[in-house]
Amino acid sequence: MKRFLIRNLLIFLSLISLSGCKDAPVLPEVTKAKAQEHTLWKAGAELYAPEDYRGYMSALKNGRELLITENAKFVLFRDYEPVQEKFRNIIVTGEKVERKIQDEKDKISKVVTDKTAFLNDRIRTMRRLSSFINEGRISCQSLTRAEILLSESRLMVKKGDYFAAEDKLKEVSKFTELALKVMSPILSRYSDEAQIKKWRSWVNEIVQGSKDREIYSIVVSKIDKKLIIYKRGLPFRTYEVGIGINGSKDKMYAGDRATPEGRYSISKKTSNSRYYKALHINYPNDEDRQQFSVLKRKGIIPKTANIGGLIEIHGGGKNGMTYGCIAMENSHMDELFKIVDVGTPIAIVGSVEYDNSISSAMKGL
Repeated sequence: MKRFLIRNLLIFLSLISLSGCKDAPVLPEVTKAKAQEHTLWKAGAELYAPEDYRGYMSALKNGRELLITENAKFVLFRDYEPVQEKFRNIIVTGEKVERKIQDEKDKISKVVTDKTAFLNDRIRTMRRLSSFINEGRISCQSLTRAEILLSESRLMVKKGDYFAAEDKLKEVSKFTELALKVMSPILSRYSDEAQIKKWRSWVNEIVQGSKDREIYSIVVSKIDKKLIIYKRGLPFRTYEVGIGINGSKDKMYAGDRATPEGRYSISKKTSNSRYYKALHINYPNDEDRQQFSVLKRKGIIPKTANIGGLIEIHGGGKNGMTYGCIAMENSHMDELFKIVDVGTPIAIVGSVEYDNSISSAMKGL
C-alpha cells in the first residue's frame, strides 16, 4: 500500500513538472498585433500620426510585458484572458492609427498634388515667356533645375513619401523664383502701360509721317521680331528679324548687346557689309544721349561705359542673335535695301499692344 502511494505521488509530481515546462500558447491576438505593428511602421506612422503611434507602441509594450508575466507563471496558474483582452484593445487602437495615417496621407497628397499642378503650370508659363525674349536663356538653367526637382517630387509621391515630395516642391519654388527674378525686369516692361503708350506714340508718329509725306518708314517690333515697312501710312512689307542677345532690353551703353529703342532714321547704306548689306541707324540720338547721362550719373551703368553706336539693319540671317543690331535674311535685305533711302524714318519699339503675348502670359504667374 505504501509503495502504491509513493508511486502515485511520483507520477503526480512528474505530471506537474512536465505541465510546468509546457510552451506558452500562441495567442492569435498577439500574432495579429505583431503584424499590425509592422504594417503601421511600414505605412510611416512615425511621420503621419506620431502621437497616436507613440500611444499605440506604449500599449503594445505593456501588453507584451503582461504576456511575459503570464508566461512566467506556473502553468496551472496562467490566465490568458486578460492578455487577450489587452491585445484586442491594442488592435483596435492600431486600426485607429492606421485610419489616421491614411487621413493624413490623403490631406498632404491633395496639398502636394495641387502644388505640383501649380508649379508645373508656372514653369510652363515661364518657359513660354522665356521664348519671347532673348534673355530667356539666362533663366533656363533655373527652370531646368526646377523641372528636374518636380520630376523627383512626382516619383516620391508614387512611393507614398509625401513629406519628402513636399520638401522637393519647396526647392522647385526656389528655382522658379530665381528664374522669375531674372526675367521680371525685362518682362515687366512689356506689361507696363506707360511704356507701351510711349512705344505706340513713336509708331503713330512714324506711320503718320509716312502718310503725310507719302514716304516709306520702318517699324521694328521686338516682341514680334518683325520689321514692317510702311508706304504712305499703310503696311507694305513685313519681314521676320533677329535682334540683340539682350535685345528685349533697351540699349544703355556700348557692349550691353541690347537693341536700342526710339525714333531714328537710316543714316547710311552699305552694299558690301560684313553681314551682307547694311542700313546704318543714327543711334545714339539726343534722347539716347540724355538717358545715357542720367543712368551714368545715377551709377546704373559703369562709369567707364561709352554710349556705343554702329547699330545697323543688316543681312546674315534672322535666326542668329546679334550684338544689338537687327538681322534679316539676305533675300529680304535685298528687298529692303532697294526700297528705302538714307533718311527713312524708323521706330524701334518693344510692343504696341497692351495685351501682348508677354503681358497675357504674365497673368498666369
